[in-house]
Amino acid sequence: MLTAEDTLQRGNRPRDLRTFRYYDVLISVFVAVLLISNLVGQKISAVGWFRISGAQLLFPIAYIFGDIFTEVYGYGASRRAIWLGFFASMLMAVMALITVALPPAPGWPNQEAFRTVFYTVPRLIVASLIAYWAGEFANSYTMARMKLFTSGKYLWTRTVGSTVVGQGVDTILIMILGFAGTVGWSDIGKLIISGYLAKVIYEVLMTPATYAVVAWLKRKEQVDTFDYDTDFSPFHISR
Repeated sequence: MLTAEDTLQRGNRPRDLRTFRYYDVLISVFVAVLLISNLVGQKISAVGWFRISGAQLLFPIAYIFGDIFTEVYGYGASRRAIWLGFFASMLMAVMALITVALPPAPGWPNQEAFRTVFYTVPRLIVASLIAYWAGEFANSYTMARMKLFTSGKYLWTRTVGSTVVGQGVDTILIMILGFAGTVGWSDIGKLIISGYLAKVIYEVLMTPATYAVVAWLKRKEQVDTFDYDTDFSPFHISR
């Protein structure tokens, strides 16, 4: 069981991430969630008035992972995860463009189907990467700051509050950068409102599961990081 003194010390002097048993596993799942979300995100479904992207079935989990990284391991660990996810997503997008552009072999009949699944307009690739980067860092920063403000209490206020900020940044950026000038502003507004509300509601409903995972990890890893002396620059790559 952690004492208050242990918690404070570990908050100011973060342990080497290599000493944790589950961090690398969580990173792997986090990156997989991002890549799968990018693949299925092109489909837009209509549910009454709402317009829902296929990515919204899975992508909000990436923000839950961001909450877990920040709450348990600290902002530095979350920053590392965000950058790994960013580079993995960028690599997948670039490879998709290259493989779609390669001439198909004679007799291979699936070029158009392959293009439909894997090709994304470069503008949307750039928009999604910017939105992911800005949204995840807004989420993690809000989570870390609120933990200090609440002295580590009321986890639900941090998970919901960070999602309200991070998902707001992400949703607005992806819709405006990706679709402005090609889709009517009323449709963009619907996509923003629908996506934002769905993501926030998703986070609220997942709060009990987030509580359980966070409590289990803190107990198993014997850590509860407070970012008292953290450099919050997103470009400070070291732990």
